[in-house]
Amino acid sequence: MTTPLASTATAAHRIAVLVLDHALPLEISMPFVVFGAPQLPYDVLLCAREPGPVATDHGWPIVIEHGLNALSTADTVIIPAYRDFLEPVPDTVTDALRAAHARGARIASICTGAFALAAAGLLDGKRATTHWHHADELARRCPTAQIDPDVLYVDSDDILTSAGVVSGIDLCLHLLRADHGAAVANDIARGIVAAPYRDGGQAQFIRLPSRPLTSADLGATQEWALRHLADPLTVAELASHARLPLRTFERRFTAETGTTPMKWLNAARVDHARELLETTDAAIDHIGHQCGLGTAANFRHHFRNITGTTPREYRRRFASR
Repeated sequence: MTTPLASTATAAHRIAVLVLDHALPLEISMPFVVFGAPQLPYDVLLCAREPGPVATDHGWPIVIEHGLNALSTADTVIIPAYRDFLEPVPDTVTDALRAAHARGARIASICTGAFALAAAGLLDGKRATTHWHHADELARRCPTAQIDPDVLYVDSDDILTSAGVVSGIDLCLHLLRADHGAAVANDIARGIVAAPYRDGGQAQFIRLPSRPLTSADLGATQEWALRHLADPLTVAELASHARLPLRTFERRFTAETGTTPMKWLNAARVDHARELLETTDAAIDHIGHQCGLGTAANFRHHFRNITGTTPREYRRRFASR
């Protein structure tokens, strides 16, 4: 079931996906997968330095209808990963990116797309990320930026960057959640069979232990926990459900998810609270208890820690969506 939006009377939010030479097709498609659903108020288009065929990293071209002029009317610009990120970025591209940013457009990159933002000077003084393998090179090229190689994505207000490959989906879902709330973003995530919420602070590169892990190791316990968020669950109870010693459970959980069991549980509780704030009229204190976050003060603390705002302000912004 798709989540309807309250109103589509306003003009669609225009997203320009800027395809540079030898861009990676998977990353090019991500904004269309997340924002392209017909019930969403987005207009997603491809653009390039010039209209016409643009070579991809896989050797076949994509025919692009729009040139850089598309950035002059875009509300959001997304630059997918591209192979030639160590080469100079054409002045026409960096000029167009700077102009779009100065006009107020939101600028985002997936993986090595961050190098184009660095070339345009848009990462100066910002916190950012890229694929962990290329983080040192990005830091060398942009010494005033704080490059974090250990996260999935970074939101620096109007400049957003993601790590490699699949984290581009996480970034797009984060943008959707910021625009229209958790219920809409989670609905789209279910439709594309993606994790509904992976916090940007989770590790992008996880060194696995020698024993092979499968989703069955912890998946059943995570699903069980999601059905019992109202209960005062402890890490020991999660370990007991998984039939693992506590320390073994904690090590495996961190290895598989890149975060600790309690951080994952609190994020899941807050995400459920976001949906309830958007879709129900339940009292805020009741929602805190229903999500297992306890007292109103504890609920506000964890909610603000993850979302940056209060439950009341979040409801005011998204309840009508």
